[in-house]
Amino acid sequence: MKNRAASATLGALALAAAAIANAGPVEQPAGSEKCYGIAKAGKNDCAAGVHSCAGQATKNSDKASFVYLPVGACSKIVGATTSAGK
Repeated sequence: MKNRAASATLGALALAAAAIANAGPVEQPAGSEKCYGIAKAGKNDCAAGVHSCAGQATKNSDKASFVYLPVGACSKIVGATTSAGK
C-alpha cells in the first residue's frame, strides 16, 4: 500500500513538472493588452524574444516580459509600457 501511494505521488509530481517545463504562450484574452515591465519573476504571460514563454521570467520587472491586463490599465501603472523594452 505504501509503495502504491508513493508511486502515485511521484507520478503526479512528474506530470506537474512536465506541464511546467512545456509552458507555452498564454492566449491573449479578449479586451486585453500586453503590459511590459511589471511582471514578477516566474509570473509573466510571455516575452518578446527573451525566452519561450509563460512563467519563465527570471527577474522582476523585466522590460521584455509581459502580462495581459485589461485595455487601458497598463498606462495607469508607473514603470509599465505597452511595448517591449531592452
